[in-house]
Amino acid sequence: MSPEKIQHYGDALYEALASRRAIAPLTETEPDIVIADAYRIQLRMIERRLAERNERVIGKKIGVTSQVVMDMLKVDQPDFGHLTSGMVYGDGAAIEADTLIAPKAEGEIAFVLKHDLIGPGVTNADVLRATEYVLPCFEIVDSRIRDWKIRIQDTVADNASSGVFVLGDAAIDPRKIDLSVVGMTLEKNGEIVATGAGAAALGHPVNAVTWLANTLGQLGMGLKAGEVILSGSLAAMVPVQAGDNLRMTLGGVGSASVRFI
Repeated sequence: MSPEKIQHYGDALYEALASRRAIAPLTETEPDIVIADAYRIQLRMIERRLAERNERVIGKKIGVTSQVVMDMLKVDQPDFGHLTSGMVYGDGAAIEADTLIAPKAEGEIAFVLKHDLIGPGVTNADVLRATEYVLPCFEIVDSRIRDWKIRIQDTVADNASSGVFVLGDAAIDPRKIDLSVVGMTLEKNGEIVATGAGAAALGHPVNAVTWLANTLGQLGMGLKAGEVILSGSLAAMVPVQAGDNLRMTLGGVGSASVRFI
């Protein structure tokens, strides 16, 4: 794909974000788009966001970590997107629903790094040594692609369908708990709507972070000390709207809550 088209589609996605008006799937107008092109479009979208909103990159998110979603998108590996300083909220935050287009909530485990991780060659043991702590979080995904009609190229270009994220109220050393068997319960307006476990994220959340570090290394990028890494959804996405109150609990770790106004 030409540099002009990369810029065009990156700008279109940023403008969809800014105006909160979704656009048609890129794969409809560019059926031959490949994932490498989509990541270049993603970088253009992020470039616009950082320049025009005075934000900075504070981490990464990992998406498509469950086999069900991989099968749906017809891929055999996850994807990633960038987290910026304008996306993060604290526990109990109130988020204006109309600042997003079609938000959906996911319960996840967030990693916060104390050392850089530079792939390739990163192992799970390296990830554990580099992690300061993990904590419960909500990722509120959103799509600038109309009606969530996405193929893998569409979501990659759209910064892996990132919206905002909410970090929870407790932190724990991941070496003191088996994150693969940690149970997650997600409540919406007092009713349990989703349950899951750490193993939903590539068999173990650490596997997801290891994949990310090594994938970024192949692209000449790394993970930096202090960055937040969202390791992937532990259950199905839950649609949200104004008036909804959500709480997710990670067994042995803590909880996170968010409300939409």
